[in-house]
Amino acid sequence: MYIKEQILAHQQATQEWLSEKSPVEITSENIEKLRDVLRFHEHRYYVENDPLISDYEYDMLYKKLEHFEKSNPSLISKDSPTQRVGKGLIKDFPKTQHLVPMLSLENSYNDEDLIDWDRKAKEMSGLELIEYSVEPKFDGASISLIYENNLLMRGVTRGDGETGDDITPNVRQIKSIPLSAAFSKHNIQQIEIRGEILMNKNNFKNYNDGLMEEGLPPLANPRNAAAGSLRIKDTTIVSKRNLEGFLYHVSFIAKQNENIADEVHSHSDMLKLLWELGFRSPQKEMKVLSGIEKVIAFVNDFEKQRDDLPYEIDGMVIKVNNLELQDKLGMTSHHPRWAIAYKFKARQATSKLLSVEYQVGRTGAVTPVAKIQPVQVGGVMVSSISIHNEDYIKEKNLKIGDQILIERSGDVIPQIVKSLLDLRNGDELEIIFPTHCPVCDHILFKTEEEAVWRCTNINCKAQVVERMIHFVSKDAMDIKSFGEANVRKFFEMGLIKSIPDIYEFDVEKLSGIEGFGAKSISNLKLAIEASKLQPLHRIIYALGIRYVGETTAKALAQRVNDIFDFEKMSEDELKQMEDVGVKVAKSIFDFFKDSENILLLKKLDELGVKMRQEKQESKEGAFSGQTFLFTGTLAKLKRSDAESMVEEKGGKILSGVSSKLNFLITGEDSGSKLEKAKKIAGIKILSEEDFLQMLTL
Repeated sequence: MYIKEQILAHQQATQEWLSEKSPVEITSENIEKLRDVLRFHEHRYYVENDPLISDYEYDMLYKKLEHFEKSNPSLISKDSPTQRVGKGLIKDFPKTQHLVPMLSLENSYNDEDLIDWDRKAKEMSGLELIEYSVEPKFDGASISLIYENNLLMRGVTRGDGETGDDITPNVRQIKSIPLSAAFSKHNIQQIEIRGEILMNKNNFKNYNDGLMEEGLPPLANPRNAAAGSLRIKDTTIVSKRNLEGFLYHVSFIAKQNENIADEVHSHSDMLKLLWELGFRSPQKEMKVLSGIEKVIAFVNDFEKQRDDLPYEIDGMVIKVNNLELQDKLGMTSHHPRWAIAYKFKARQATSKLLSVEYQVGRTGAVTPVAKIQPVQVGGVMVSSISIHNEDYIKEKNLKIGDQILIERSGDVIPQIVKSLLDLRNGDELEIIFPTHCPVCDHILFKTEEEAVWRCTNINCKAQVVERMIHFVSKDAMDIKSFGEANVRKFFEMGLIKSIPDIYEFDVEKLSGIEGFGAKSISNLKLAIEASKLQPLHRIIYALGIRYVGETTAKALAQRVNDIFDFEKMSEDELKQMEDVGVKVAKSIFDFFKDSENILLLKKLDELGVKMRQEKQESKEGAFSGQTFLFTGTLAKLKRSDAESMVEEKGGKILSGVSSKLNFLITGEDSGSKLEKAKKIAGIKILSEEDFLQMLTL
């Protein structure tokens, strides 16, 4: 085990190796220092399941050591991390030797690496074109399974590549791994199959939620959760972890009769055979392609879809498909020459929390934003991350000066996974949440029901600007050429100070300002005038009433003739409206009982903004009489576009799950609405693909 001082020293050395720009003198002493850093991180990764750096950062250190040793073969030591796969084994399980060593794959990070690898393969094989199989690189815990006479005999971890931990009792708890398979029908007496044990995204989220409810820190990623679960001694607990097994390689076969011809000639044949025998192989995800150019196009396209998968992958694996050609190409002592891993852009990285700034939104919510040392994550340079609220800061145990692990999935906003507590040196500072608004110095207020502190000064400069930005936005009044940047610019110039000023704006004053020629000024003037004729539901949404989204705004607009009708309604009357609950009703009631809000509406009315509903007959169509609700992130459609498609076909959009709902369309991360819908009989739960098919009927 490493003590505190050793952990801090190793992490400091890690940052020095990662940040060094000039070439390091290649000496036996420097190489050993780098090996020691790698051994430390291998221990954190393989033994403690608690890494302190991202996979990408580890790979960079590993490649540096490989380069040093390749330049100086005489300095290679038998215990170098490059001479084995991992380091350290959990001693609680029996040790078992693999029938065939479990080697690592060579990694690549760009198209040029793949082209160079293909060139070497063609030179060694003498072929001008090679057929490759391409499949996802699963981000889980490596496993080796041995079957004898059709029965599962052993499940073994990767370990050091030569010897692993026998975790057979735990492997037997994984329902996607057959306890027996009809290998004898294919003349197979003994077989060793390699694969990955995973925890899918949804199960990982539920697992982490459970940890936090118990006051325990969340795990960094599904891989750690899977690896840790495999080493639990109580098999009943393992069975509840909902682990999955993907099998993607056969490393050894002993036949019953060597004279019988082999029916498997390619890697893709092998995956098909495993699938037919009941194993979860990546046969469906795998693609067979001729030539590296098609491979490159496929892996680059697949990277864009990685967030649509229910499990984490960190790249693609490219393999020579023909098994005879695999044997001809052979392997080094570290990796096979017939396979390579194409790594996607890093999803996680380590950084340092430098400071915390506080932003004020249109509803007065004060949001802390962490300023961090800039770092590349998922192909984007990240320097700021929202840390949501005071409770979140306490839950994550964040301090200024902390080393932190951050994560970014696809287009999702980056999040802090955790602070690396072992790296604290005592210089870190507590994050003290402000008691007064950072913009107007008004005292902050928080209700018992909320985790958010708010500035209740309606004239707070930050809130005024944010309300105007929301008012002119595309889904609200849709005033083109009047986006966020221009709202802020015009406010600072003193041209607008409130929402009514937008309609009293002397646009001609922009003449001579860079970016505003005669055409731009004319377009802005027309856009402002056109917005006055927007339907009533848009002005309701544009007002920024708390809890009133686009769908609720549409429902509200259908219930009144005039926006001022809401001024006369009680909370009970509002609650009688469809899709309006207690919280929404109170928010609407409070808004229309505020005299300043009524003055705002009267001013807009005087300026010509339409405040009355034009009653429209309900459209007739294939969805007439049917109600719909969308939840989660849709992959192909924007939510508002999908809702419009329903309405065009005569359907109705609801804002919540109830017995009145007919169809719930689910995207990724559907959450509580999906769970609630499952409990109500009669609601049909559909995927986005199902919905798109409905549109064509």
